[in-house]
Amino acid sequence: NHERRGSRSRQRLPDLPVAVNHPMAAGADGTVYVFGGYVGPGLEAPTDRAFALGHDGWRELAPMPEPRAAGGAAAVDGRIYVAGGVGPQGLAGSMLVFDPGTGRWDTLDGPPTPREHLGVAGTSGHVYVMGGRTGGIGTNLNAAEAFDVGDGRWITLPVMPTPRGGIAAGAGGGYVVAAGGEADTTFAEAEAFDVEAARWVSLPAMSTPRHGLGVVAVGDVVYAIAGGEVPGLAVSNVVEAVDLGELG
Repeated sequence: NHERRGSRSRQRLPDLPVAVNHPMAAGADGTVYVFGGYVGPGLEAPTDRAFALGHDGWRELAPMPEPRAAGGAAAVDGRIYVAGGVGPQGLAGSMLVFDPGTGRWDTLDGPPTPREHLGVAGTSGHVYVMGGRTGGIGTNLNAAEAFDVGDGRWITLPVMPTPRGGIAAGAGGGYVVAAGGEADTTFAEAEAFDVEAARWVSLPAMSTPRHGLGVVAVGDVVYAIAGGEVPGLAVSNVVEAVDLGELG
């Protein structure tokens, strides 16, 4: 893997219209979507607000069917799926689906294993949900499941080798990568689920163990961005990458 520090050419974009913590975000067709998150004086109450960032700045979308925070989002086949997380009554049991074409929301059954602080990624007509936890950092899970958007059913996958929450996931090169996490310490582990072979493979460990990071794939290259180097509230500016094409 390759660690990248410092700054390349970056552009400051407009601030999100509302301050949030633990929102869900996804990109689709050149637009960035941000859903929910915690709001309020202590940033502890889930919100149902949703926004999209295009060339003309942020615009507010129709609110989600229910407030949601600490889940994940992924775009698959023209729709965006918000899975896992915390709703008004605790761990969310539903999956929220946004159609950018109509601006409308739908509600489907959520992952068979309700959880928060999970990794969510979309590829090959499926929404993949990896790891997460049911509460504090002592409740980490290794559950791995996928939603087939074609037939509308959930599939149980082989469990993730390392149980962890506070992770992120990204899809590229025929793999779904799950990286980072926290328990008593932070995780350097990165593991990839081979979609075609339906098996997990280990990737080189991240040079900087982190939780609460972002993971995104550009072609075969997966980037692990920022996150906290110690459990709890922490930040970093570390960016690392791994080339999935090297898996052979």
